[in-house]
Amino acid sequence: MKRIILLTIMGLVAIASQAAGEQSADNGASVVYFTKEISPEALVRIYEALGVDASGRVAVKISTGESEKSHHLRPELIKNLVQSVDGTIVECNTAYGGNRSTTADHRRAIEERGFGSIAKVDIMDEDGSMELPVTDTKHLKCDIVGAHLANYDFMINLAHFKGHAMGGFGGVLKNQSIGVASREGKFYIHSAGASKTRWRIAEQDDFLESMAVAAQAVHNYFKQDGRNIVYINVMNNLSVDCDCDGSPARPEMNDIGILASTDPVALDKACLDLVFNYKSTSGDDASALQKRINRQHGTYIVDYAEQLGLGSMKYTIVNLDNQ
Repeated sequence: MKRIILLTIMGLVAIASQAAGEQSADNGASVVYFTKEISPEALVRIYEALGVDASGRVAVKISTGESEKSHHLRPELIKNLVQSVDGTIVECNTAYGGNRSTTADHRRAIEERGFGSIAKVDIMDEDGSMELPVTDTKHLKCDIVGAHLANYDFMINLAHFKGHAMGGFGGVLKNQSIGVASREGKFYIHSAGASKTRWRIAEQDDFLESMAVAAQAVHNYFKQDGRNIVYINVMNNLSVDCDCDGSPARPEMNDIGILASTDPVALDKACLDLVFNYKSTSGDDASALQKRINRQHGTYIVDYAEQLGLGSMKYTIVNLDNQ
């Protein structure tokens, strides 16, 4: 039976006419599920609300973080979800110098962070890269991802939503583009197609467009031949800095919750709206994150992703806390 839920979150008002598991509202908007609770149990609950059962070989894409000081999602938070789907945590090596730029260093970091104790972990570009087709060749002629991506039938894109020095913010679109790209693929995206072997900084909008195109390539890959993909953003530790920063700025705003959808554009857009409509108070201030996103024109990635047909910026929030 369909239910009407009136939800107000930090100034956002949405009306949902949805049964659990349905992914499109009567008005054609994509459904985004929300819970204020950030816990292992809430993470499982919001995944289950999507109504898309993981099957076959399941990849759970996270960021393993640049250091213990990074604000990455901790093993104790994600353990229940990963184990409930018999998932493999997947990552790719970084393009910048650091403790995750080689497979050996990355594996050492993974063990130090405790991820190896909760699940299998796969460095997807350990054995090289594979190419995925793209629908927009303005910058990229293909998307270059870790070769082990071919080993998986289902992906849970499990992202920590936060700021980012280059992209403005990082959510599921970044986690799926830069995050799934191999080392050479990361060079390729950051340079907007100019180089696969070294850093070349592209015009900002070209970089954001390249990320959107790469995210769509991975989405399309998992939407064919019986594969599937779902998306989750955890909005905690909302620093202006990404998990790739080993010494990030402290968060200046409070945690918001967990959001999930089958539409990555709607999901990142909903999270952005929560940030930009946040009612800041003394000691709980969203302005630093807002300024970081605006400085990098970060919201443009969802605009371009919608233009590509990856998803819709029109969404409806379903509050699981009210059900």
